[in-house]
Amino acid sequence: MLAPSEAPSAAADRWRPLRYAYRVPLLLWHVLVDLPLVLLMMTPLTRNLRIGEETLEHRLIRAWSAGLMRIFGFRLRRFGEPLPGAAMFVANHVSWIDIEALHSQRMMGFVAKREIQSWPVVGWLAARGETIFHARGSTESLGGVLHEMLGRLRGGRSVGVFPEGGTRGGREIGPFHARIFLAAVEAGVPVQPVALRYGERGEAQHVVAFQPRESFLANFLRLLGEPPRPAEVHFLEPIQPGQAEGRRRIAELARARIVEAMTR
Repeated sequence: MLAPSEAPSAAADRWRPLRYAYRVPLLLWHVLVDLPLVLLMMTPLTRNLRIGEETLEHRLIRAWSAGLMRIFGFRLRRFGEPLPGAAMFVANHVSWIDIEALHSQRMMGFVAKREIQSWPVVGWLAARGETIFHARGSTESLGGVLHEMLGRLRGGRSVGVFPEGGTRGGREIGPFHARIFLAAVEAGVPVQPVALRYGERGEAQHVVAFQPRESFLANFLRLLGEPPRPAEVHFLEPIQPGQAEGRRRIAELARARIVEAMTR
């Protein structure tokens, strides 16, 4: 269990209107000006140009995601290094902002619930970011997701998953579903756990998380007015092929490393 301290309520935060006053224009500029410029630079002729170890397209997506995090007041801190090449990244799940936090550090095609497709801006961006959409509770959908993940991993690309299968209010990390690790086992690629912590020592996990019956739009608007705080992305020791026997053991080991990082 995570035990974050209680934060002041939104109603008691007298600086919230001021934050909206300067962040809303920044957000509109980022969506209406920066985003079209990014898309113009992602033409078929330029998107696969390489800048170091990355393509131009991936670098642009990372830069735009990092910019969005800054507008929401998150000060990004990275610990450790993401694996290059084909890898499965697995992280604890707090809110929609997790995808932007991870994309700001490393391009990866996420497995996400199909409902995200209908979310304003974020859903469209998720599709552009190579997201694999999954209908939760559907065995047929999961089979298709695993097939797509396996193809990407064997093709030298990376994928990102939230093995808890959903958010839990930010106060605990649930069990990891082992089946999603099957693609990494069959492709013979490493699994790298990633711990996402919001606030000093993770004290704002429950603030960033979806509140009971809170919609995506309500969470989006609430986070836009929140005080500045750190967003830590911890790339932990990877689990190499053959290091752990079977997908269930990999799931347990990945979760244990994330829980350890969260409580350090």
